Amino acid sequence: MRSNRLEAFSDGVLAIIITVMVLGLAVPEGTSLVSLVRTSGLGLLTYLLSFIYIGIYWNNHHHLFQLRPRVDGRVLWANLHLLFWLSLYPFTTQWLTETQVALVPTVAYGLNLFAAAIAYTILELVIARRPDGQKLRDALGRDIKGAISPVLYALGIGLAFVVPWLGLLPFVAVAVIWLIPDRRIERYLEAHPEDHD
Repeated sequence: MRSNRLEAFSDGVLAIIITVMVLGLAVPEGTSLVSLVRTSGLGLLTYLLSFIYIGIYWNNHHHLFQLRPRVDGRVLWANLHLLFWLSLYPFTTQWLTETQVALVPTVAYGLNLFAAAIAYTILELVIARRPDGQKLRDALGRDIKGAISPVLYALGIGLAFVVPWLGLLPFVAVAVIWLIPDRRIERYLEAHPEDHD
């Protein structure tokens, strides 16, 4: 099967995830900027963080499948595994917001981020182990950001047990690291135009 169906489905799921997250934002109770900050300030910040994460996954997912024009059942299931963890973002984001960054919701949010990162790594590995996966292995090379991210998530989860707000700092750091565009696949495709789907 061609990967365009998988990509279209994934795009739709990610769009729904973003929509559900924005619908979870509290409407300010007044008309002033103070009301906005008091009622929705934290919600807007946690929404922004989760929105950035969804955007990062969408961007990297798009690049990943430029090197994989065809998919099989293993790739489909690995992709669904990733979408499962991403679909929990609205829940963990809302819980984090409504509890004012309490311990257990912060740990749950961190575990959600960690699980999504592992699921994306599994998706990459499943694709890389397919018969034509050498292209992806060559394009990715050493995945330093991919290796650092789970470590930072684990650090954030650990710090949450000290001060929950402190636990958010590594989560923000990972988002910032990945906001810098990862051009490995683009550079590979520029050097090997014949491998573009």
